[in-house]
Amino acid sequence: MHENVHSSNKSLARATFKNSGFPKLGFELPNANSMHPNRLFSIAILPEEERERSKEEDTGENTMSFCGLSTPQSMPLFSKPFHAHRPPPPLTSRFRASADVPDFLSADWLESRRKRPFGPRLNFSAEEAVQCQLDALMFNDQPRPDYGIEVMYRFAGFDPFERSTYFGPFFDLGQFERFRRIFHHSTYRVLLGHRERKILSSLLVEENQYKQRVWIRGARPEEEEIFQFTMVQRVGGSWDGYWLTESLLHDGDSFSGGVAY
Repeated sequence: MHENVHSSNKSLARATFKNSGFPKLGFELPNANSMHPNRLFSIAILPEEERERSKEEDTGENTMSFCGLSTPQSMPLFSKPFHAHRPPPPLTSRFRASADVPDFLSADWLESRRKRPFGPRLNFSAEEAVQCQLDALMFNDQPRPDYGIEVMYRFAGFDPFERSTYFGPFFDLGQFERFRRIFHHSTYRVLLGHRERKILSSLLVEENQYKQRVWIRGARPEEEEIFQFTMVQRVGGSWDGYWLTESLLHDGDSFSGGVAY
């Protein structure tokens, strides 16, 4: 009885496949004795790609034979393997920006450094910072008028937006012109183009505070004054580690009669 059923199903499958109008696939139907009757019928009526997929399931081989029957539009989908989880980019690409920075100096680097306005340097000690300021005042008009006062202004550690006690009393020194006029006052002008100086005392008050008293002989006859520098080393911020001038005080009462600045 089972043989009659299989024989009739096989004949039905062949007849259906012959009249279905599907193109010939170039392979023989499997043996009916080794397959379920419904399986034979499904081979005849399934679409072309589904029949190929069914054949692969039966044989257990995971081949890509259906690519030969696919249309040109579907080819790019299988031209490259698909990765559900892409690997992270290489580590070197994360630092590509740093590779764009040249590891050499330009030909005019040294000359440009020489032209940089003179001012505080990170490698200056407190005593060297005072000496550089006094040297600039001694040659105040070189290379241009009041250049030494400009150097003093760069070393000044006050806030230009607040009134400062740089000279003792509270002055608004936010503008360089006001700072310059005080140096041309009768007391402080001895510093401009002075002929001689002598360090009277030096004291490291704290780790980041330094004081020095200096005797100055001016360019005019009998012009002598004593001044005290107070230097402070900044901690934090853009001036971290630099020695800046907190105050430059005259030993006497410099502004007893007032000053127009």
